[in-house]
Amino acid sequence: MILWTPIYFLMPRKKAWFVPKFWARSSLWLQKKIAGTNFIIEGLENIPAGAYIVAPKHQSFWDVFAFLPYLDDPVMILKRELMRIPVFGWYVGKMEMIPVDRGSRVKALKSITTGAEKAIAEGRQVLIYPEGTRRAPGAEPQYKYGVAHLYAELNLPVLPIAHNAGLYWPRRSIFRYPGSIRARVLPVIPAGLDKQEFLERLTRDTENACDELLIAAAQDKNPPPMPPTAVNRLKELGFPVKTDK
Repeated sequence: MILWTPIYFLMPRKKAWFVPKFWARSSLWLQKKIAGTNFIIEGLENIPAGAYIVAPKHQSFWDVFAFLPYLDDPVMILKRELMRIPVFGWYVGKMEMIPVDRGSRVKALKSITTGAEKAIAEGRQVLIYPEGTRRAPGAEPQYKYGVAHLYAELNLPVLPIAHNAGLYWPRRSIFRYPGSIRARVLPVIPAGLDKQEFLERLTRDTENACDELLIAAAQDKNPPPMPPTAVNRLKELGFPVKTDK
C-alpha cells in the first residue's frame, strides 16, 4: 500500500480502487500462505450491476476487505472515529466513505441517508453491516433498524452475503485457524418491500445460509475450534458437536 501511495492520492477515486483491491487480494493470499486459511465464495453470479445495497454478515475483520475485489465502486458506512486514524483515515477519505457519529441515532440515520443518496447517484454500491457490529458465529442475530431505513429511503435492491469467517478469524483474537472460509452471495432482495417484511426476509435468508455454512465447517475433517455460541447453535440445529479440540 505504501508503495502505491503517491499514485493513489493523485488518481480519480474510482480508478484508485485498484490499490485497496490489490491490498485485499494480497491479504487473502498471505492469509492462505501463512495461516493456511483459504476461502470459497459461492454465488458470485448473483452480484448485480449498478447501484445497490450490500449487506454482509459481520463476524470478523475478514469480511471488511474480502469482498472488495468483487464490487465495482463500493462505499462503506463506518464510525467517524476511524476517519481520524493517521494513514488509514487518509486512505478511507480518498474513497469518499460515509462517516457516522454513532452517539446520536437521529444524526447517524441522517448522515447515512445523505451520504448513501450521493453515492447511488454515482452508481456506487452502499455497504452496510445489518447488525452494526461483529457477532460471534452462531450468536442470536440482532439486525438493526438502520438497514431497513436505508432500504426504504434509497428504494434499492439488497445483496445479502453470508459466511463463516468468524470461525477461522475470530473477533477480538490474534489467532487465525487453517481451513476454508465459506461465503455465499445470496439472491438479491428486490426493492419495494415493506420495511418489516424486508428486515424479516434479510434476517431469514442470511441466518439460514449462515447455519448451513456453520454446519459445513463443523463437518470438515479438521474443523476449526467452535466458540460456545456456535456449539449452542449447532445443538439447536440437531447437529452433534465435539468440543474436545
